[in-house]
Amino acid sequence: MLRWIFLVVGLGIIAYIAAMFAEVPGDVAVTWQGWRIETSLGVFAGALLVFAGIVALLYRLWWSVRRTPAILDRGRKNRRQRRGFEALSRGLVAVAAGDAEAAGTQARRAVTLLDDEPLTMLLSAQAAQLQGDDQAAERFFTTMRNQPSTEFLGVRGLLAQAVRREDWEGALRLAERAYQLNPKNDWVTAMLFDLQKRSGRWADAEETLKRRLALNLLPPGDAPRERAEILLKQSEEGAGESSLSFAKKAFQADSSYAPGAVRYARLLIASGRYGRAAEVIEQTWRLSPDADLAQLYWEARQSHDAIAKVKAAQRLSTFNPDHPESRIAIAVAALEARLWGEARSNLETIAGETASPRICRLMAELEEAEHGDLAQARHWLMRATANGADIANPPSSSMARVQQLTATVDPISEPLPTQN
Repeated sequence: MLRWIFLVVGLGIIAYIAAMFAEVPGDVAVTWQGWRIETSLGVFAGALLVFAGIVALLYRLWWSVRRTPAILDRGRKNRRQRRGFEALSRGLVAVAAGDAEAAGTQARRAVTLLDDEPLTMLLSAQAAQLQGDDQAAERFFTTMRNQPSTEFLGVRGLLAQAVRREDWEGALRLAERAYQLNPKNDWVTAMLFDLQKRSGRWADAEETLKRRLALNLLPPGDAPRERAEILLKQSEEGAGESSLSFAKKAFQADSSYAPGAVRYARLLIASGRYGRAAEVIEQTWRLSPDADLAQLYWEARQSHDAIAKVKAAQRLSTFNPDHPESRIAIAVAALEARLWGEARSNLETIAGETASPRICRLMAELEEAEHGDLAQARHWLMRATANGADIANPPSSSMARVQQLTATVDPISEPLPTQN
């Protein structure tokens, strides 16, 4: 719309100037190589404008002809790029769908058609991984690592492969490099943190935890438990007062963390501080009762006979009376003291349809010890088996986290980092 307005205004101005020259009296004479042309000023101005228009038109025509090869070349490049991006898109869809053959085919097409190496190399690496060709994938990721614009993606891909191979030292070195390239990336900081814990580098892990908190990459509510785990491991690797100091810090960091409380209470008992150990167990029992805490509580209260254990268990249960572990603790002590009624009243309250294998085994022990009812005891043992076995050696939290991060790695979704 504005273009048309400018055109009309321009034509109006030209018409006004032409009319002004036509009304102005005067003649123009041109002599050139024996030729003499005489005309009025208005005619001369009009002829001059016509000449200028013809020259402009000829220049435009020459400019268009001169640029025709470039236009044709650009058209070919655009069509080639369009086909390349179509291949790239189809390849990414094939990767997401797990179609290794289609992903490989589209990756080769994209490499042929596109000059955008970061995307095509990443697709090629992903396709090689789907096809089970880890060596080819590693070559692609290594090439990406050696280029500044794609180094982060290359390092990240190599890191994921190292974790799958369980090359923990190599994975840690790659995680450290990835952190240097992109310290604000949540996936990288979480992977570095868990690899440091897995490698026993507790001081480094604590520093990484602080940086994650400073960058808001970790929910504040998760920090106490993470710090308590680190301090507990340092306590387990230490000795003497150093071990006790770390255990105390772990308990102070998160008093609901039962393994930390168990470690601290056990060291307090070993140093003869029974009362303080009992207080630690009671404080944690309020938040998260645990079977190991109950066993240790009898030591802290110096309950050397069965009746004393029952009294200690009853006292401990007052700190969290509705929790199943409180009733289990009383039942275990009552079974040892042969107080069948006390044991039954606590177990039957929690021995419903979804009773844990542990509760079922205690019920079987009670039925056999109190009544000699082997059939009923067998019934409870069968329920214990049907309801699932207890986990004897669960994976460490750091190992489980590393496996989870590796399973969810998706370098395609990461933007290329800006490197300093």
